[in-house]
Amino acid sequence: MTDLPNYDDLPAAPDGGRSGWGLFGSQDNVGLFNLLTPERVVAAARLVRKGAVFPLDAPIDAFNPPLAASRGMPRHHLVHEPGGVVFDDLYDNFFPQGSSQWDSLGHVGHAPDRFYNGATEDDVASGRRNTIEHWARRGVVGRAVLLDLVRAMADNGRQRAGVAFEPGDIVILHTGFAAWYVGLSPKERAAAVKGGAAIGVAQGEPMCRYLWDSHISALASDTFAVEALPPTSIDATGFLHGMLIGQFGMALGELWWTEDLAGDCAADGVSEFLLVSSPMNAPGAVGSPPNACAIK
Repeated sequence: MTDLPNYDDLPAAPDGGRSGWGLFGSQDNVGLFNLLTPERVVAAARLVRKGAVFPLDAPIDAFNPPLAASRGMPRHHLVHEPGGVVFDDLYDNFFPQGSSQWDSLGHVGHAPDRFYNGATEDDVASGRRNTIEHWARRGVVGRAVLLDLVRAMADNGRQRAGVAFEPGDIVILHTGFAAWYVGLSPKERAAAVKGGAAIGVAQGEPMCRYLWDSHISALASDTFAVEALPPTSIDATGFLHGMLIGQFGMALGELWWTEDLAGDCAADGVSEFLLVSSPMNAPGAVGSPPNACAIK
């Protein structure tokens, strides 16, 4: 299915909101990335006009201290025999969701033991359902749109991207958060993390309805969690991760590096482009660096 029903035509989810389960089959593990059909990939490729490439991954150690207390900093070791001709890399304490990331459909459920498309906690824990390799095996390629909130707000909301959403779009929000955090002193960073609050998309059913009815496949941003923190509640539409990932099958990308892309979009007035992303083919994993590039 590539033509989606409207939000209000979806069946009600047991704990509130609406459910997109079953639209792509009972065993689907890809979610709304099913909308990235070959025809839409071809159309997106036509957006490449000047050959400018913008990597969207921040360094894996950019966010130090980590924005989530449960995640540590990666440690990099070079493996080398003195006098030898070979260097290898060894990383330990590597948290794929400590910097720029995709959240897989196994990252957050709608409720305990209820993950996207009916998967159980055991399905995710065993690697049977909703883990990152399902996206990795197909790749993520499609049309993307940047919404530059920094410049729009500086212009009192008058500036617009001048594009309309199309089914399957990957929407990227540029807020300036990642660059702001990276630019802080160590003391300021520690205070920012301790506060536990972050900017992001507002929760609530109107936002769920808007995002679903936009028929996008993914929502990424340069913020910590895409949605504002703390959430208004941990259930139903008060916690967007549970709805967008757990009920809609929508990919969420967090802490993407959008500064350079946003600058170019402001300079040439073009806010649509081809996006190519190759998540880690890591069986059983629930997140990955996006390994993403915007190509204009």
